[in-house]
Amino acid sequence: MSPGTVHAIDALLPQTQCTRCGYQGCLPYATAISAGAAINQCPPGGAATIEALSQLLGRAVLPLNPDNGVEAPPRVAVIDESRCIGCAKCLPPCPVDAIIGAPRFLHTVAAELCNGCELCIAPCPVDCITMVDLAALPLAPEPPSPDENRDRYHAHLARGQRRAAERAAMLAQRKQLARAPPEDPQ
Repeated sequence: MSPGTVHAIDALLPQTQCTRCGYQGCLPYATAISAGAAINQCPPGGAATIEALSQLLGRAVLPLNPDNGVEAPPRVAVIDESRCIGCAKCLPPCPVDAIIGAPRFLHTVAAELCNGCELCIAPCPVDCITMVDLAALPLAPEPPSPDENRDRYHAHLARGQRRAAERAAMLAQRKQLARAPPEDPQ
């Protein structure tokens, strides 16, 4: 299929980047779908996404594959701040940078940014992160749109690439300084 088809498929996915489909994000799953992979592997998208993909691709509607999870209402991560040790292990896996904090400080989740991907749960060494239904929060915000999720994910990736490039440049400079002949003390 054409790259346009891949992007049309990707546009129908929820952009949570949760990996529950078995792929490393929504675009890789869209690419796999365009090559013939099943359209029923996305729990966050659920039946509505399966139906939309079926319409786009002319494939049969299938029930959500239970091996990938179950469809649920929008959920967000909540950090029990009394148990958070500030390890910051939850920060890197969040694809939309919805967790606010720094090493050795308590963390919190910006509910209006959280896409419910659950990727922050596994790295937490003290199990202080739980998922709750968005509607159960007082003054619950609207869940972020797929376009907002995609934009934040691309910003997250760009930030990571920029930090890696800055670190590589710093290390190269240090290596160059370490190789330089010592200055004559005269």
